[in-house]
Amino acid sequence: MSNGSGTTYSASMLQISDQFDHFQIKGHIAQGGMSDIYRAVDLLNGREVALKIPDKSIIGDPAQYERFQRELEVMRTLSHPAIQKGLGSGRFNNTPYLVTELVTGESMRELVKRAAPMEPGAAVALIRKIADGLAHCHEHDIIHRDVKPENILIGADGQPVILDFGLALTKGAHRVTYANLSNAAGTPDYMSPEQIEGHRGDRRTDLYAVGVMFFELLTGHPPFTGDNPLAVMSQHLQGGIPRLDKVQPGVSPQLAAVVLKCLRREPDDRYADMRALMYDLDNLDQVNTAILEESSKQRSSARWWRSPKLVPAGIAIVLMLAIIALAFGLQALHK
Repeated sequence: MSNGSGTTYSASMLQISDQFDHFQIKGHIAQGGMSDIYRAVDLLNGREVALKIPDKSIIGDPAQYERFQRELEVMRTLSHPAIQKGLGSGRFNNTPYLVTELVTGESMRELVKRAAPMEPGAAVALIRKIADGLAHCHEHDIIHRDVKPENILIGADGQPVILDFGLALTKGAHRVTYANLSNAAGTPDYMSPEQIEGHRGDRRTDLYAVGVMFFELLTGHPPFTGDNPLAVMSQHLQGGIPRLDKVQPGVSPQLAAVVLKCLRREPDDRYADMRALMYDLDNLDQVNTAILEESSKQRSSARWWRSPKLVPAGIAIVLMLAIIALAFGLQALHK
């Protein structure tokens, strides 16, 4: 990797005007947990593109490297207005890289900060376009598994574009395991209960994340919050979801029912797929609101104890309380 003067750079050191393979760097766009994304010009045809280069630290990490290779596969497969287009891939100095279309616009995270709570009609229109893109993914046997506002850009024309398929699950892909739960394995605010419990998930996992974003667009905050990731994940497993039509002005019972159905804890209780969600969004006046009469405050203690990620923390808390009680007991004996 050279700037033309003989100086060699690692991917993490690329600067404006540096050359990486047949691309000239024009600027740094973003840095993720496993890669850097640069604005670049393809010197072969003059086209501006986005260049995604993995951090050198993941090259020797089989799990992280597998995610990058999986994203290369996904980007070659999909073609939809709501999906960032993959233009190609390559390898330079033993470093793989991904070339995608250059998408400009506002991230959905910025939109939430600026405009939420959104008018229901605008939120419905945006979520429907995102659901259409994810339906395209699912129909090609690709599950995103990290749907969140940071991974969606909104163009000047209002078209959302879904990015970052590094955690995507593809048909026949072998399981990539993680030594520790972290943001690299998903983002707690948008993780489905089955993901938190350690399952791979399916298209209904993406549906749940869409439900979280839908709730956030309509209220300005996600349905579950906490002081730390463990607290947030616990809420996903046992917290109650408020009725949107009761707490948010302008949200109809029908729209509240749609969001609640996306956020059901059991995958079988959610929409079967994105097309079913889109149908209800197109026919809100026909949505059955009986789901709203069910208790949104139900808690599932059984899920909490079944969760492989939360059990160790629960045991640690119990042990800590026992130690404190024992300490007070011993102190009382000495008085």
